[in-house]
Amino acid sequence: MLINIFLIVVLAVCVVTDLRKRKIYNKVIFPSLLIAFGMNIAIEGISGLGESLLGFAAGFALLLIPYILGGMGAGDVKLLGLIGALKGSGFVLESFIYTAVIGAMLAILVIVMRGGFKKSLGVGMPYGVAIAGGAAMALLMDVEFL
Repeated sequence: MLINIFLIVVLAVCVVTDLRKRKIYNKVIFPSLLIAFGMNIAIEGISGLGESLLGFAAGFALLLIPYILGGMGAGDVKLLGLIGALKGSGFVLESFIYTAVIGAMLAILVIVMRGGFKKSLGVGMPYGVAIAGGAAMALLMDVEFL
C-alpha cells in the first residue's frame, strides 16, 4: 500500500512538471529509484531488490527504442523504469499497454485540436501524462490495490 501511495505522488509530480515544463526531472526520478529499491528490500528482502531491478530494466527497455528514434524524451524512459522498480516487471508491462492506449487517444486529441494530421506533424505531447495514466489504470485494475 505504501508503494502505491508513493507511486501516485511521484506520478502526480511528474505529470505537473511534464505539462508545465515538458520535463520529467532527474531530481525526482533518481531519489525515487533509490526509495523504490529500498522499499522493495524492506518488504521482500533481497528477492524484492531482484524484482525491483528486473522491473526497472523492463520499463526502461520498453521505451528505449522510441527514445533512440527521437519519439520521446529520456525522462519518459526513466519514469517507466521507475514504475517497474516500484511495482515489478508484470505491473510495468501492464502499465505499458494502458500507456499505449492512452497515448494513442492523446495523439488523436492533438490531431483533432490542431486541425488535421498534417498540421500536427512535428508537434510533441507530454507523454509522461500517458505514462502516469497507464500506471494509474494498472493500479485501478489491481485487485489488491482496491
